[in-house]
Amino acid sequence: MKNFIDLNYSMPAEWEPHSAIWLAWPYDEDTFPDRVEKAEALFIEIIKAVHLSEQVELLVLNEVMKDRATELIKKSGADLSKIKFHMTQYADVWLRDTGPIFVKDNSGKIVITKWNFNSWGNKFPELLIDGEIPEKISKWKSLPLVRPDLVLEGGAIEINGHGVCLTTEQCLLNENRNPGRTKEDIEQFLQNYLGIRKTIWLKEGLTNDHTDGHIDELARFVTPNKIVCAFEDNEDDENYHILQENYKQLTQATGINGESFEIIKLPMPHMNYDDGRKAPVSYTNFYIGNEVILAAIFRDKNDAAALEILEKCFPDRQIIGIDCSDIIYGGGAVHCITQQEPAQ
Repeated sequence: MKNFIDLNYSMPAEWEPHSAIWLAWPYDEDTFPDRVEKAEALFIEIIKAVHLSEQVELLVLNEVMKDRATELIKKSGADLSKIKFHMTQYADVWLRDTGPIFVKDNSGKIVITKWNFNSWGNKFPELLIDGEIPEKISKWKSLPLVRPDLVLEGGAIEINGHGVCLTTEQCLLNENRNPGRTKEDIEQFLQNYLGIRKTIWLKEGLTNDHTDGHIDELARFVTPNKIVCAFEDNEDDENYHILQENYKQLTQATGINGESFEIIKLPMPHMNYDDGRKAPVSYTNFYIGNEVILAAIFRDKNDAAALEILEKCFPDRQIIGIDCSDIIYGGGAVHCITQQEPAQ
């Protein structure tokens, strides 16, 4: 990593103004077994909630899918003029990880960063084609594109817009992602392409999370100096020790100038898949829109408490609960299927 050039890129925080939200219409029965229609209904909820305050850029496979999405959007009462369709081949809906990470250069212009995508550590080779999505968006939007030579998914990083990044060792230092790379190597990439000056490394993520510890299931900035943290107080829960350690680390972490962060505990939802396995569910998997917070809920007794905490964190935005109990069968929730495009 010698002779790295400072490229003067910076990634805006998610609460900064967006020009658009990017989504990919769900269709795959392997991702959502016997639940595709329920996934479609969830996408309609999301579109209806955000479309008046940010443009919806929606990927569809073909005219048939576009017609179906159009019909469902019309039925919902949403304004179709706020939806822009992009017809293209894609495998799945996880644009947080397969879509571009939008940054700004030092003149304020939008640039697309296209990181290496290896389907979460080569777990799902049939999804590798979605690594081409950033190039497609670059062409559609006539935006410049740069290619950092590092495996990185959008859900693996959480930034505060002031030079601090949260991530996990389990993900970015995993041998299935970046073998041979050191923390210093990765931090150099984050500095040069995202404007990160300090990275806080948590150890690991949730049980049964096939992303190998994505941070958006663990901790999120809600202001530059305030973090909500998934927290488990049941000692018998499989995530107890993991989340206790993460919380401890965050309470001891400091920012660029040595300042502490305010850490707010978010309770954990609890859900098992049909086969009895523990599902990797968390209330930190929310999307920060221009005027709304799309908050993942799971028909759990802690849903109401989590929504109340988020309401206090975002007093200027409407909190909208999005039931993710069905799309979690694909391995993700609201944040995982969305990608924000910052305003110019």
